[in-house]
Amino acid sequence: MKKKVLYTASTFGHLATFHQPYMRWFAEQGYEVHAAAGGEKKTLAGVSRLIELPFEKKMTAPANFRAAGILARLMREEGYALVSTHTALAAFFTRLALRRAGKSDTVMMNTSHGYLFDAETAGAKRWLLLGAERLCAPVTDYVLTMNRQDERIARQYHLGKAIVQTPGMGVDFSRFAPANAEQRSAARKAFGFSAEQVILVYPAEFSGRKNQRMLIEALPSLPENVGLLLPGRGELLEACVSLAAELGVSGRVVCPGFMSDVEMCYHAADLAVSASRIEGLPFNLMEAMHCALPVVASRIKGHEDLVIDGENGRLFPYNNKEAFVQAVCSLLSVQQRAAMGQAARRSVECYGLPTVYPKLIEIYGSALAGHSSQ
Repeated sequence: MKKKVLYTASTFGHLATFHQPYMRWFAEQGYEVHAAAGGEKKTLAGVSRLIELPFEKKMTAPANFRAAGILARLMREEGYALVSTHTALAAFFTRLALRRAGKSDTVMMNTSHGYLFDAETAGAKRWLLLGAERLCAPVTDYVLTMNRQDERIARQYHLGKAIVQTPGMGVDFSRFAPANAEQRSAARKAFGFSAEQVILVYPAEFSGRKNQRMLIEALPSLPENVGLLLPGRGELLEACVSLAAELGVSGRVVCPGFMSDVEMCYHAADLAVSASRIEGLPFNLMEAMHCALPVVASRIKGHEDLVIDGENGRLFPYNNKEAFVQAVCSLLSVQQRAAMGQAARRSVECYGLPTVYPKLIEIYGSALAGHSSQ
């Protein structure tokens, strides 16, 4: 009888975007791979069974506890050799389910794509989120972290039996290369930008955490030839469009919605920016950097692991519009952007899938070897 592996996440889309090479690897090793998540179902490489879960974004929503009940029954019935859980909400309820089901000899591996708190998080929220992680620590065999701050948090509070720092899940950089003159011209024309404009790009979900609002509010203080490209969707998209109109910068802000061909956005841009409050190891910045774009980003965990201030980009204090404007203005020179862009491209090569994949496979193999010896 085949041994089984379960992957969980808040959405099937997350699993499809980040984890298919690894699910395929488990299947190639002879494991039966199941995936449980919310959202629209996706075909996943190597996965033989998809289980729909009623996850909702609000942590305390009754539907999330129903999802934990479904997972607990699934774990009792299937007896998984390993459960690999991803995204903060799914990770909590997956581990809560394992507590209910009785851990047995299942290996629980929590890959933290970024704890939703840090040292700057307000007390009550921080202790609630940290408390949830500490509650789950006794059933967590491995915590895989992606940035130095999260590794320190996991070690300080003993959030798993083994804490392993990783370079993320690996980015497939095959689509993300510096634009040639023809690609740049075509991309700019598609978005309505002129050759003289300096374009800032920030592909992200429109949310309070991603903080597109600050970028729009800063735009009137930047030279008039600076434009802002904001691909993505989310609940704050319309509010951001309205804000641009109120500030009189609608002509300088383009919000094209979700784009599957996001590389076109990087080809149109001169700088990648991020105003985010908290991150794990953001794919959008790594993709942009591999396209030889320097970065202007908030000084937070995740960003600090990627951006060396003054070498491949600039860091500014979170939500500080004046510092953001100064950082962008310091990179208005084409020559300086070119030099920093090349440094940015070199610095993210270590996060590419060919480099990261064997490292994670070694971790998975070691965890499963330990399980088989029990």
